[in-house]
Parts: sequence; structure tokens; C-alpha cells
Amino acid sequence: MHDQVVIATKFGVYHNPDKTLSVDSRPETIRHAIDGSLSRLGIDCIDLYYQHRTDPNVEPEEVAGVMAELMQAGKIRAWGISEADEDYLRRADAVCPVAAVQNRYSMLARWHEPLFPVLEELNVALVAFSPMANGFLTGAYSPKTKFEGAQDYRDGMPQYTPEGYEKDRAVLGLIGDLARERNATMAQISLAWMLCKKPWIIPIPGSRKPERLRENLGAAQVTLTAEEVARIDAALDGMDLAVFGGHARA
Repeated sequence: MHDQVVIATKFGVYHNPDKTLSVDSRPETIRHAIDGSLSRLGIDCIDLYYQHRTDPNVEPEEVAGVMAELMQAGKIRAWGISEADEDYLRRADAVCPVAAVQNRYSMLARWHEPLFPVLEELNVALVAFSPMANGFLTGAYSPKTKFEGAQDYRDGMPQYTPEGYEKDRAVLGLIGDLARERNATMAQISLAWMLCKKPWIIPIPGSRKPERLRENLGAAQVTLTAEEVARIDAALDGMDLAVFGGHARA
């Protein structure tokens, strides 16, 4: 058994060579996937198990029923859904309470904010992926950046095209000013903005370098007031922004 480590894993989504996604949330797929994950991880129970995209061919009640079954069997402690809308979340939660919704969320990607009252009502956490808009909000990348590796999909994302970068430049200016005022990095301001917005927002920035991990952890020491968060939101509301919104489904 693991100790004091939250282990989350996922099922139901597959990346195709053409960068589209295929989804499969059939009960037999879920049961096969959980057993495979437990075996590979060498543990008895997963803390948070994600349906990593909703499947239009499987009703949310059916997925939630399997999650309840896995909880009763002691294979998972909680479950979440990635990119769920209000209808899907309510229907699933009515069968087996949902612990978290994992959605794309950042200063550039705020289209899920209408879901916030529902998350608060149902006591569901928002796990914010791509909280720095695929690195854009760190200020470290531009259209001149040469991204390397077949798995780095940032090349060609809207925010990294010359046109998109010009649209989003004002956000970098806004974050940069705040970073200088607070003696923080732009990445830390980007994370602090959501940490200070709601206590149930949990950003999950990706990192492959220890120094970036330490920098991200430092965001917890940056405090923005409710008024400052509101001013940032108001400024963002007035901007025409370009950002990657996710891979299309096959």
C-alpha cells in the first residue's frame, strides 16, 4: 500500500497518430483498465480514478454505476470526470458522488467558469489542467520557440502563432506587471490567480525539471486579494484571446 501519496490515473481516452482522440467508457473497458493500472502501479487501490473524456455512446449513469462498483470492491477511493458539462456531471453525481472535474483552465481558457456554481453546489473540486496555457503564461515561449519531440504538440497552437501571440501579448503584460510588484515569477502569478479565486481549484502544472517544480510550489506563497482577482478577470474579459482548446475527437 502507498502512504500519504495521492495516486490518480485515468481511463477511456486514446491519442491517435493524427492527434485526434478516441474515447471508450464501456463498462468492460473500465474494469479492464482499472485492473491494468493497479497491476502496473503495484498497489491495491487508486485514490482518484478519472474518466478522461466523456463518451457519447455511454450514459453517465452507467459509468457512475461502475465507479460505485469499484469503490465497493476497494479498488478506488474516489472518481472524477475530465471535461464534463453540467448535465453530465449532475447525472453522474446522482448515482455515485463525483470528487473532481478535470477541465482546461487558465487566464486564457475560462470557458468552464459557468460550471463553477454547480461545482460549489455539489462539493466537487476543479482540477485545472494546462493552468499556464501550455507554458504560454510563463512568458518563456514565443512563436520563435522551436518545440522538440513528437509528443510536444505546442508547435502550431493558436497562442504560439504570430497572430495569436499578438492577441495574447496584453495578458503577458498584465501578468508581468503583477510579477514585478510581488517579486514573483509570471508562472507563480498565473497559478496564484486561480488558487486565490476558489479554495477548491487545484491547478496541475506539468514539469520535467526540479527547478520548475519548486517555482510552481512557490505560487502557494503568493496571495492575491479578491479585489485583485476581480480586476484581473475584468481585464481578461476585455481581451480577444487566442488559445488551444483541445484535440478533436476522431
